[in-house]
Amino acid sequence: MSVNLLPGLLPVLTQPTLLAAVPGFGPTTGGNTVLIIGANLGGATGVTFGGVPATIVSQDPFGFLIAVVAPPGNAGNVPVVVTTPAGASTPANYTYIAAPVATPTAISITPPSGPTAGGTPFTVVGTNLTGASVTFGGVPAVNVNVVGGILLTGLTPPGAAGNVAVQVTTPNGSVNVPGGFTYLAPLPPIAVAITPATGSVAGGTPFVITGSNLTGASVTVGGTPATKVVVDLTGTVLVGLTPAGAVGNAEVVVTTPAGRANVTGGFTYV
Repeated sequence: MSVNLLPGLLPVLTQPTLLAAVPGFGPTTGGNTVLIIGANLGGATGVTFGGVPATIVSQDPFGFLIAVVAPPGNAGNVPVVVTTPAGASTPANYTYIAAPVATPTAISITPPSGPTAGGTPFTVVGTNLTGASVTFGGVPAVNVNVVGGILLTGLTPPGAAGNVAVQVTTPNGSVNVPGGFTYLAPLPPIAVAITPATGSVAGGTPFVITGSNLTGASVTVGGTPATKVVVDLTGTVLVGLTPAGAVGNAEVVVTTPAGRANVTGGFTYV
């Protein structure tokens, strides 16, 4: 610290003076090191940023420099004040800068359409998607996962036929995906052929039905349900086992949530 000696008096402490805080700005979160430059700073007992105490890291023995860790603060200018045994210093200026908010963006969704039953795997491409949730027409998607903050995947919820808004929401805001998502009404099944077209009256004949829009289908042969029915992912191939039946030709009917279709020629029990 600095002193003045007056004749016949005790030493007089000299008030601290600040010239600058370097750097003169920092994040609102604080935690950065700031160098306080001035005079008569020796023996500093405290440094405040806008009245909030900073942590003193080190002091120059000559009273010119103090290193501190800045405390958190609100965005804007605040005075920096050093206190020594001689009193409070003149203030220096310091500016808190708020970090830019990483608001989400959404560029596209793939695929842009899917069935009203939901369950369509989708991918949204964008930025700042960390922590996001997604709604389709206000209904939350399921199994949502974010990869690297730029890819968001999940499964669509069920919805009514037509276009709906797809909204991505993060802690920093919400954004709609351009174009939204279009729910497609299910198309009635089309059954082209069954192979083989004949089999034993005892049943158990493996068969293949080809067509389109077969997803979710069940099959009856002569009014009796077939067993082990499985439809491929494209909805164009259906396999199963025939039930037992009487000798002769039997009607083969494919039924889905969107309707029913007869297989041309049916199935002949022999």
